[in-house]
Amino acid sequence: MIKDKIWLSSPHMGGTERNYVTEAFDTNWVAPLGPNVTGFENDLEVYQGENTHVAALSSGTAAIHLALIQAGVGPGDEVICQSFTFCGTTNPVQYLGATPILVDSEYDTWNMCPNALKQAVEDRIAKGKKPKAILAVHLYGMPYKIDEIHAFAKTKQIPVIEDSAEALGSTYKGRKCGTFGDYGILSFNGNKIITTSGGGAMVCPTKEMKDKTIFLATQARDDAPHYQHSEVGYNYRLSNISAGIGRGQIEVLDKHIDLRRKMNHFYQDIFEHIDGVTVQKEKANHIFSNHWLSAILVDPAKTGGVTREDLRLALEADHIESRPLWKPMHLQPLCKDFPYYGSNVCETLFENGLCLPSGSNLTDQDRNRIKNSILKVFKK
Repeated sequence: MIKDKIWLSSPHMGGTERNYVTEAFDTNWVAPLGPNVTGFENDLEVYQGENTHVAALSSGTAAIHLALIQAGVGPGDEVICQSFTFCGTTNPVQYLGATPILVDSEYDTWNMCPNALKQAVEDRIAKGKKPKAILAVHLYGMPYKIDEIHAFAKTKQIPVIEDSAEALGSTYKGRKCGTFGDYGILSFNGNKIITTSGGGAMVCPTKEMKDKTIFLATQARDDAPHYQHSEVGYNYRLSNISAGIGRGQIEVLDKHIDLRRKMNHFYQDIFEHIDGVTVQKEKANHIFSNHWLSAILVDPAKTGGVTREDLRLALEADHIESRPLWKPMHLQPLCKDFPYYGSNVCETLFENGLCLPSGSNLTDQDRNRIKNSILKVFKK
C-alpha cells in the first residue's frame, strides 16, 4: 500500500477563508480591487506594527521589482544581492537591466555576511560603480544580522530592500521583520507560512510610498476621467478573491508560527544524540524565527559517511518530501558570470543542507513516520 505523501510545506487553511471568498462572490467583488484587499492590507499593517503601510501585490517578486524601481535602479546599475536565496530575489534586478552583485553568507544565520557585504560595496565604489541598493534576505524565516548590515548601509547611503518573503512573523529585538528596510517584502505563495494561493506585499515606511507602489502596480494610471499614462506601470495588484483567503489566513498566523516552531524543536530532539547533524536555530535571544522551514546540516565526516543526499533519498522512498537548501545564485547558470564576494560558506551550506517537512498541518502520525524514516538512515 502506497502511503500518503508528506509534503515539505503545504497550505494550511484555518476555516474562515471561505467566508471572505464567499462574500466576495455574493457581492460580485471579483475584480482586482475590493474590500478584501483593503481589509487584508489593514490586517497586515496592524500585525507588522506602528508606522507601517502595506500594499498588497500579486507576488513577492513583484514587490521586489517595484521596490527596485522606487530605489532608482535602472539599466547598467548594480544591486548587492545575497547569493544564498531563491531566484525570485535576484530576477527583478535583471528585469531592470541591472547587475546583481552576489555576496556570501555567514554561518550564524546563513544570511548575508556583513564582512563580505563591506568588501563588495567598497570594491564596487573603488571601481566607480556605487551600488544602488542592497537586497538582504531573512532565509527560511531566520533574521539576518540587521544591526550590522543596516548600520553599514547607512554609512554608505545605500537603501536596503528587506526580503522577508519567508519571514512573516519573525522578529529581531521584538520588532517584526519586514519593517527595518527602506522597503520590506512579503510573500503569500502556496507554500508560505500563510498563503493567498499566490500573492505578496510591500511594507512601506510612509503612506506616500504605499500610494506610489499601488500607482505603479495598477498600470500607473494618471488621475483623469479617461485612461491616461505618463510612465510605465505594471499589473501587480492582488485580487479581491486572493485577499479574502489572506484575511482568513492572518487570523491563524500566530498559531501557524507556533506549530512551525514546534516542528523545529521536534527535529532538535531527534538529532540531539546523532553526531554530525545540526538543526538551524537562533543563536541569540533577541532573534525569533518563524521557522518557516526547518533545515539541517549533515557532516559526513561525523555521521559515519551518511550524507545529506542519503537522507533525502531515504525520505523520498518513504514518500516524504525534503529539499536541498537553495543553490547559491553565483552557481546558477543564470548568474555565474556576475561578480561574487566572499568565500565558500553558502556553497558548503548547499552541499550539506536539507530542508525537512515543516508544515503547520503535520499530524502526530506524520511526525512518527518522519522520525522513523530518519532514524532508519542513521541506525545503519
